[in-house]
Amino acid sequence: MSKIRTRFAPSPTGRMHVGNLRTALYAYLLAKHEDGDFILRIEDTDQERYVEGAVDIIYRTLQKTGLIHDEGPDKPGEVGPYVQSERHKKGLYLEYAKKLIEKGEAYYCFCDKERLDSLKQNVVEGKEISVYDKHCLHLSKEEVEKNLAEGKPYVIRQNNPTEGTTTFHDEIYGDITVDNSELDDMILIKSDGYPTYNFANVVDDHLMGITHVVRGNEYLSSSPKYNRLYEAFGWDVPVYVHCPLITNEEHQKLSKRSGHSSYEDLLEQGFVTEAIVNYVALLGWSPEDNEEIFSLDELTKRFDYHHMSKSPAVFDIVKLKWMNGEYLKAMDFDTFYEMAKPYITEVIHKDLDLKKIANMVKTRIEVFPDIAGHIDFFEELPEYDVSMFTHKKSKTNSENSLEILTELLPILENQNDFSNDALFELLKDFAAKKEYKNATVMWPVRTAVSGKQMTPDGATGIMEVLGKEESIARIKKGIEKLTNA
Repeated sequence: MSKIRTRFAPSPTGRMHVGNLRTALYAYLLAKHEDGDFILRIEDTDQERYVEGAVDIIYRTLQKTGLIHDEGPDKPGEVGPYVQSERHKKGLYLEYAKKLIEKGEAYYCFCDKERLDSLKQNVVEGKEISVYDKHCLHLSKEEVEKNLAEGKPYVIRQNNPTEGTTTFHDEIYGDITVDNSELDDMILIKSDGYPTYNFANVVDDHLMGITHVVRGNEYLSSSPKYNRLYEAFGWDVPVYVHCPLITNEEHQKLSKRSGHSSYEDLLEQGFVTEAIVNYVALLGWSPEDNEEIFSLDELTKRFDYHHMSKSPAVFDIVKLKWMNGEYLKAMDFDTFYEMAKPYITEVIHKDLDLKKIANMVKTRIEVFPDIAGHIDFFEELPEYDVSMFTHKKSKTNSENSLEILTELLPILENQNDFSNDALFELLKDFAAKKEYKNATVMWPVRTAVSGKQMTPDGATGIMEVLGKEESIARIKKGIEKLTNA
């Protein structure tokens, strides 16, 4: 078999949707698993949807995710150019459309908007669409040449049969047969001279030697038309791999309204790239065992597109958060700190040891924005109720908490070493002398210095970061609260 060549062919219309990222990932993995080539092609023939800066987003996303292409606009190979508008300027698509006209597989259509609007409407997959009635197919050669000479606007349409069936094979969905009566004569060249997405796709995939086409299953219904184009040209049909739909938790198509439909949305919400790539890989594919955490290199070794699912994949944000948390736990501390620091300094404005604070939260958060809720008490002691001093498991209540804090206060005031280890030994010795369990002493101290039931570290770790002066001030505040309760 010849070398596998896959492509990712995004349109520069904005941020990269999770579904597009998955297509790129699967195309990359399929090629690299077999030591093949991964091609980047920019499909910008739909000028109305073009968004300034979107090409940069494509490059940046592929670079960050590690999906490095072998050929593309910035890495010219032998089958360029790799931008469709540049290919269009060379007259490439019109040339191939005219070849189809010569074969009787396509024809000029001069129908105006008024006539097209009057055509019969068919309902396909819940949508009303016009089905072209082949009116212009029956124009004589002389009529066509006259219209062209007069500069009459036209499109070029594919000439599909109206009887019989067309069968195509997809690696995931198997053989699919459609009635030819359902195949509208789709437009190949638009009235502005640009090719349609469907036509340019087929021409480019062939000329670029693409062996395997990976795309979303929304293109399944168009595949018979693609196949008829390949056959009309006498070209080999590539291997089709259609990916299942990605839905939200309500089993609706994942849309921008979900708030996490694009790669950049997820970055802004505090997810790390490695976790996003790992999770997206599992949206429609699963390994033979139950493993879930994979680096890109591991995915490349393990990926087998035959294990892709037909069923829609649910984008579970809770699962992604869990996975992201696992990546944060495994991350080396220096990398974590650099990524966490902006989130910490957004909350902490005091001169505190930010690295110690980062170390406290590293294994406790799932996404970076979680940091704020864990550390806000360092900046300012929140208002809290004295009922928090009562904790059955630690056998503490308001009365013994007041007694413990009152007795500890002078001891802490005389303590010069406010490191975590020294403070822990001090409180442990105090508990032993008073015949308390360690937890009985630690609970009221932690409550007083944090004002929270859940903290990222114990009492002594918190006091080390706060320092002696602030810790004692907070303990005095706790004593005052308990006294006045």
